[in-house]
Amino acid sequence: MKMATKRDYYEVLGVSKNASKEEIKKAYKDLAKKYHPDVSKEHNAAEKFKEISEAYAVLSDEKKKSAYDQFGHEGFDQRYTQEDIFRGFDFDVFKDFGFGGFDDIFDVFFGKGERERFERGADLRFNLEITFEEAAFGIKKELNFPANIECDNCDGTGSEDGKLTRCTKCNGTGQFRISKRTPFGSFTSITTCNNCQGTGKIIENYCKVCKGSGIVRKTKTIEVDIPAGVETGSSLRIKAEGEISRNGHAGDLYIVLYVKPHKIFERKEDNIYVTVPITFAQATLGTKIEVPTLDGEVEMKIPAGTQSGTIFRLKNKGIKHLNSYGRGDQFIEIIVKIPENLTKKQKELVQELSKEFKEDIKPGKGFFGKIKDVFL
Repeated sequence: MKMATKRDYYEVLGVSKNASKEEIKKAYKDLAKKYHPDVSKEHNAAEKFKEISEAYAVLSDEKKKSAYDQFGHEGFDQRYTQEDIFRGFDFDVFKDFGFGGFDDIFDVFFGKGERERFERGADLRFNLEITFEEAAFGIKKELNFPANIECDNCDGTGSEDGKLTRCTKCNGTGQFRISKRTPFGSFTSITTCNNCQGTGKIIENYCKVCKGSGIVRKTKTIEVDIPAGVETGSSLRIKAEGEISRNGHAGDLYIVLYVKPHKIFERKEDNIYVTVPITFAQATLGTKIEVPTLDGEVEMKIPAGTQSGTIFRLKNKGIKHLNSYGRGDQFIEIIVKIPENLTKKQKELVQELSKEFKEDIKPGKGFFGKIKDVFL
């Protein structure tokens, strides 16, 4: 009877059979905001929320959607249990609009006693070293790491032929509830069924590859986007790319970044600093020099009389702002090289110049002298 009363999943979400993934997700989010039990005052909000979430769990998954389109509710329900429908479901989607995460939402669907059967796999950490330039501009990286993943041979079911039967010992619940009366009242304890290990299903023909576990240990390869502006210690969370659990729910992958120091650039927040040496003659008479930047060398004018320690600024030549627009600046400290090991004639010329100025040549300002903007 229940099967006959189920509404068409497309009708539930109010989308057509040709709707894109984005349209299906948007329709679900709009309805979830309306019927979420935390915010809705309608008496049947919880049931509505379960209905639209089940529809989304099926239609957002290509494999399940294809099976539903082919067999309809009756054929689909014979192939997928409630647990199967929500396997791989991204419960964190609710955080996008301020609702609780996995634990809070799961209780709405199945109740607190069932949560153990849907526990996520372990999170993984991957330490990644990148170059200064990669941190500045962002890059795609291919990562290879060992992980427990779903067995391809049996699609994670643990069954060689895909056939699973309901556990008769726990009647498919995966657990036992034991109630005891004590002088302090009645207490109910929940234990995992040792016949099916909490899955609620029995495998008759074990998968030859994973030996019935549904999980194999392999090298996992994924491609990740490292955003521009990251720095040493930055952490990226990649959802559902960690270890997978027996029930098909994966943990997350956390990528912790280490940025290798640059040979000439130093980073402070999103600005970069570099020192550039020039000769005494260049500083005195003025010149044009090639200055290194993250974008390649640029020509910069050195005014006559530039003192050692003078700092010039190149606007928007620094690090890209993380998750934002624009860039920091580049600061160039000019260091005037003083000639060493002068010949007798050179010393005489310097002394002559000193007399011409009627004073000794004064040293330049320190590193934190006046900063001058450079317009290229």
